Amino acid sequence: MLTLLPMFVAGSARASVSVLGDLMGRAMKNLDRLLAMPYGCGEQNMVLFAPNIFILNYLKSTSQLTPEILDRATRFLESGEQTKSLNFLSSTKYSFEQLNRLTAFVMKSFGGARPYIFVDAKHIADARSWLSKHQRPDGCISSVGKLFHNGMKGGVGDDVSLTAYITAALLELDVSVTDPVVQRCLGCLKEGVPGQMDNLYTVALLSYTFTLSGDEEMRSKLITYLHTKSNTQALDSLEVEMTSYVLLALLSGPAMPEFGLDYSSGIVRWLTNQQNPYGGFSSTQDTVVALQALAKYGAATYSPEGSTTVTVKSLGGLNKEFTVDQSNRLLYQEERLSEVPGEYTVTAQGQSCVLAQVPSPWRHQQLFTLLSVCSSKLCFTRFQFMGRREETNMVIINIKLLRHACADVRALSVSPGSLTRHAACEQMGTRVFVLCFQLKKDEPKIYSVTVEEELPVRNLKPAVVKVYDYYQTSKSSAHFAYAKTTVESVCVCVCPPRAPFFHPNSKT
Repeated sequence: MLTLLPMFVAGSARASVSVLGDLMGRAMKNLDRLLAMPYGCGEQNMVLFAPNIFILNYLKSTSQLTPEILDRATRFLESGEQTKSLNFLSSTKYSFEQLNRLTAFVMKSFGGARPYIFVDAKHIADARSWLSKHQRPDGCISSVGKLFHNGMKGGVGDDVSLTAYITAALLELDVSVTDPVVQRCLGCLKEGVPGQMDNLYTVALLSYTFTLSGDEEMRSKLITYLHTKSNTQALDSLEVEMTSYVLLALLSGPAMPEFGLDYSSGIVRWLTNQQNPYGGFSSTQDTVVALQALAKYGAATYSPEGSTTVTVKSLGGLNKEFTVDQSNRLLYQEERLSEVPGEYTVTAQGQSCVLAQVPSPWRHQQLFTLLSVCSSKLCFTRFQFMGRREETNMVIINIKLLRHACADVRALSVSPGSLTRHAACEQMGTRVFVLCFQLKKDEPKIYSVTVEEELPVRNLKPAVVKVYDYYQTSKSSAHFAYAKTTVESVCVCVCPPRAPFFHPNSKT
C-alpha cells in the first residue's frame, strides 16, 4: 500500500518503482548527486570522492568493471584529489581548523584511490605523522578541532570513538597491526570498552576496528552484545552509520556461524530501505560508511549467473514486467506509478538477486519550532531547537526563492547576542541556505535576509522555509512564509546589514 502523509497537496505527489540487479546500481547512476544537500566543508565534499573507490573495488572484484565506468569514476577521483590536495597546510594537517577525524577520513580515502589515480604519497605520510603527534601516553588520540556531528560525542567517550575511527583508517591503509601507533591505539580501546557499552554507536565502531585488527575475542563479544541490544535504543538517522559498521565487522573477518550471510542480508534489507532516490543516505558520513558496507556485501554475495523477472501490478490495471539478467544487472530500470496513493503488489521469479524499491514518504521528527514573517524587503525567520540534546549538530535553513526574486547573501543579520561567525549564508540556484553551527536547546535564533523583486508579481504563493539537522535530517521542520504586501513580494530568509525594527524578544 502506497500512502501519503496528510501534508501532501492532492494531485501533487509523484511516485515510481525502480528495479536493479545490483546493490550498487543506484549509487553508480548518481555518483555526482548522492546527497540532495549543500556542500562546502571537507567532509561534505568527500562524499563525492570516497564512494567511487568502493564502487570501483566492488566492480573490479566481481569482474564487472567496464572501461566506461572506470573512466567516469576516475575523472571524479582525479577532480576530488586535486581539490583536496590544495587544502593540505604546511603543518601537514588536512584542512584549516578541522578535525583529526577528517584528516583520517581523507588519508584513508587517498590511500584507497591509489590503485586508480596518482596520489602523492607525501600527503598520506604527512597525515599519519600529524595524527601520531596527537597520541597521548595512554594510547588514545586527542580530539583536535570542532566536531559538528553530535552523535559521535559521548563525554569521555569522545577520545575512544575517535581513536577507534583513526585506528580503523590506519588498518584500512594496510598499516601493520604491529605498528607502534596502532598498538598503542588498540591498548587505549581495550581499556575503554567497559565504559562504552551504553553507547551503541561506539560499540559498533569498535566491533569493526577489532575485526580489522584480528582480535576475534573482542569482535565476537561486541557483535554478540550489539545483537542483544538491537531495536532497543533509538538513534535516529545515526542508526544507518552504526548498522553499517556492524555489517562491515561481519564481512571483514572470518565467518561467524551464528551471524552468517543470512543474518547480514537482513541488515542489508534495512539499509537499502533507508536510501534516498539517488542511492545515498541522509548525511555525508552515513552515506560513505553505508556504501562501503553495501559494496562489501555485494562482493560477498555476487553470482555471475541467473536471471529474474519482477512484476508490478496495481488494482487500477498496471501490469509492468522488469527482466534482470547478467547483461543488464547494472541498468537502472524505473516505471512511474500512476496511482498515488494506491495499492500495488510486487512479485519476483528467478534465480538471481534483485532490488525493487518504491521511495516512501519522507519521515521526520518535528524537533524545531519555525516561524517566518516578511515585509516587502526583509524576511525574518525565528526558530529554536526543542530536542533531547543540549545542542544541535550543524543546522541548515533552506529557503525556496519565489519567482522573479533574488537574494542578497553578502551579509547575514543575526539576532543580538549571537555570534555571526557561527552562521553563514549562500545561494544555490533558486534556494538560499543559511548554515548555523550548533545551536543551544530552547535558545531562539533570528535570522533576516533581504530580497529584491526582479519583476513585480501579483498573487505569489508562499515560499517554503525548511530547517533541518545536517547530520540527522530526520530532525526537521517546514513552514510556509507569506509576504505581507499588496503586490506580493518574496519571503525569504537571507542577509541584510541589520534587522532595524525586529526585537529579539518579539513573539511575531
